[in-house]
Order: sequence, then structure tokens, then C-alpha cells
Amino acid sequence: MSTATLLLIEDDPALSELLEYRFSNEGYRVRTTADGDEALMLAAEEVPDLVILDWMIEGTSGIEVCRRLRRDKATAHVPIIMLTAREAEDDRIRGLETGADDYVTKPFSPRELLARVAAVLRRIRPALAGETVEVGDIKLDPVAHKVSRRGQNLQMGPTEYRLLKFFMESPGRVFSRNQLLDGVWGTGSDIELRTVDVHIRRLRKAIELEGAADPIRTVRSAGYALESVR
Repeated sequence: MSTATLLLIEDDPALSELLEYRFSNEGYRVRTTADGDEALMLAAEEVPDLVILDWMIEGTSGIEVCRRLRRDKATAHVPIIMLTAREAEDDRIRGLETGADDYVTKPFSPRELLARVAAVLRRIRPALAGETVEVGDIKLDPVAHKVSRRGQNLQMGPTEYRLLKFFMESPGRVFSRNQLLDGVWGTGSDIELRTVDVHIRRLRKAIELEGAADPIRTVRSAGYALESVR
């Protein structure tokens, strides 16, 4: 079962309802819209883990939505699967060149799309697909809810665990305090920014090992990143 959040942008009501039902049954959290402009607003409000994007939608076109998501720093890393009735090779290439990670031609089976989504998440953000993920000498098993470093099990609180998991899903990427608040505590949280610093210190202490480098990098005036160290 996945805990990933999907943004489904599809203007066929029957297909949208079917896909929402199937993905929800698999444990995904699904947000839906039929409109390209609303899709961009939803992505800005809460960055999804993956976008399923129909080419032909209301408002801003699917290809333009894809282009804008890739231009925005907050969503540039989010995997996108495009849905389309267009079968021409040039259209498929255009979609991929615009920034889509995968391309599914209609008609398709929901089972196939489920498999495609799982494969993309497994490749790009393995922890979301329930796979053990490793960054440097740190290993996180999201199923067993365990973290180890150099073979030693680490003990940490639930917030530090979520913070580490969030970092490990995008190693090397610098996150601002606001992005960490949204990603770890949730959009709309009333937690103060300085709370992030407190939990970063706790996480550093939890993963500290004698003779091992600190993998959490502080970027002045920007935020924090998790680096791969051994």
C-alpha cells in the first residue's frame, strides 16, 4: 500500500471517478480536477508526489501545465505521467521533451496505469513505493519503519523519522524551512519556522555516529539538504 499523494488532472468524469476509486483503494491520496488552471493552483497549494495529466483538458492545456510544473522550483522534481488519445510518435516525443516521465495512450487499463505509477515512484522516490531507500551510509525501511546507519539501528522520534524520510526521497536537494513545514508537518500547519531548526538538531543527534560525517548540510539563507556520505 502506498501513502503517496497524486494529483489527477482528467476532464472525462467517468474516467476520473474510476481512477480515483482504484488509486484510493491502493492507499493513494488522490486530488482531482478537470481544469488546467485549477491544477496549477492545487500543485502550488500542496506539492503532490506524482501528477497524472491528461493532454486535452479544460483551461490551460495539459502540455502547458506540464511545462509550467517543470519551470516551478517547487514542482520541478515531481514525476508526471501524461494521458492522451494522441498516438503519433511526434506527440509522444513532444510530451516527453516537455518534461513528462511517462506516457500512456488511451484507451488503457487502470491496472496498467497503477503499475506505471508504482514503477515511476519506485524509480524516482523509492520510499513512497514501500522500497528500502539508501542515501550514503543511511538506510531507511518504510515498511518496517526502521532506520540504520553503517549497520547500526538508529532510534528517533516520529517527527525526526518523517523529516529524514522526506530528505531521503530527494537527496541533495535544498529545502527551505517553509518547504519542510509543508512536506513534513503538512500544508496549513501552524508550526513556527524555528521548530524546523529544533527538529533538524534532533535528527542530527539521532543519526550521529562516531567517525561518520554529518550528512545534513545547512545552506545559509536557503535551508537544509541531505548529502550522501560514507
